[in-house]
Amino acid sequence: MKMASAAAAPLLLLLALAATAGAVTFDAINAVPDSAGGQRFDRDYGGVEYAKQVLSEASSFIWTTFNQSNPEDRVGYDSVTLTVVDNLQPGAVAVTIGNAIALRAQSVAETNGDAAAVKEGVNGVLYHEATHVWQWGLQDYTAHWGIFEGIADYVRLKAGLPAGNWGQPGEGKQWDEGYAVTAYFLDYCESLKSGFVAELNGKLKDGYNDEYFVQILGKTADQLWSDYKAKYSQG
Repeated sequence: MKMASAAAAPLLLLLALAATAGAVTFDAINAVPDSAGGQRFDRDYGGVEYAKQVLSEASSFIWTTFNQSNPEDRVGYDSVTLTVVDNLQPGAVAVTIGNAIALRAQSVAETNGDAAAVKEGVNGVLYHEATHVWQWGLQDYTAHWGIFEGIADYVRLKAGLPAGNWGQPGEGKQWDEGYAVTAYFLDYCESLKSGFVAELNGKLKDGYNDEYFVQILGKTADQLWSDYKAKYSQG
C-alpha cells in the first residue's frame, strides 16, 4: 500500500499542476508570419498552437521546480503571452516583461539544423523566459541580474534543454556571472540540499540578500563557489 501511494504521488502532483495550469491562459501570436523567421516558426517549430502547449508545460515544470503546487505561492499572473516579433534590443533572442514574452523571429530563422533542432532551441528559450514570468524577486534584477538569469537557465538545464553553446560545469570566474555559469553552480548547490533552488526562489520574494545561501546551506555563495571550483579542478 505504501509503495502504491508513493508511486501515485508524482502522478497526482502532475495532475494537480495541470489543473492549475488550466486556470492560467496561454496565448501565442506570430506577428511576422511572412518573415523568414516567422515562416520557420510556423513550418518547423509548430506554430502558435504548439507554442501555447509548450508554455503550459513549461509553467507546470517551473512550478514543480519551485515547489509551488499551491497557486497562492506563485507570482499572480493569470495569463502568459508569447509574441514572435521582428526586432528586439541588439543581441537579444527573447525578452520578457511581466507576463509577456517576445521572441525575435530572426533567431528562429538562424537556427542551425532541422525542425527538431528548431523545436529544441525555441523550447529551451521558452522555458528560460517562462521562468522570468514566474520567478520571485525581479524587483532586484538590475542589481543582481546574474542570479535571476542563472535560475532561468537552471530550469532550462533541468528540463533537458541546455543550449549547444553552453560551456561545461565548473567553468566561469564568479558564481553570479549569470546564465549557464550560474545555472551549473545552482545545480551543484541543489546537489547539496534537494529543494535549494525552490527555497532560494521563495526567499527572493523579499528581494535578493547574500545571506540566503548561508541560511539554506550554511556557507556564503563565495565559499560554495570555491568548493564548486575545487570539485571540478580535481576532475
